[in-house]
Amino acid sequence: MTHPLIPEILDLAVPLAADLNLEVVGAVFHTHLNPPVLRVDIRNLSADTSLEDCERMSHRLETALDAADLVAGTYVLEVSSPGISRLLSSDREFVSFRGFSVIVRTREPIAGQREWVGNLVQRDEEFVYLNQKGRAISIPRHLVTQVQLNEKRS
Repeated sequence: MTHPLIPEILDLAVPLAADLNLEVVGAVFHTHLNPPVLRVDIRNLSADTSLEDCERMSHRLETALDAADLVAGTYVLEVSSPGISRLLSSDREFVSFRGFSVIVRTREPIAGQREWVGNLVQRDEEFVYLNQKGRAISIPRHLVTQVQLNEKRS
């Protein structure tokens, strides 16, 4: 379940990232840690995401969060890049990663399988389409729980 402050944090973070030619791809607030950790994942829109990108975003976001006084008490802010093993969720990501190897997980078995590995062809309103060694696979979107880039790139 998403922490209730995440939408407000994203409202602050998204325009800051855009000003830096970055995109916020996710945020999580780990309140079970001591001190709590607010992690914001970013992606550079024109190059590989660098440590400098994370540092610039961290400084800007820290200032904005302090000014807005959204988070009570002490916490740690982490700004990072989600890396290659991340989940795909936005339409933009599904377009950007066409042809990449992905792992698709479903909530119930389809043809006896709950996990499918193949190259991403596309996603539309009804299906996620994969290419498995030349074989076209259509997975009903309402059954998909997760689409993740495949580090093994099979």
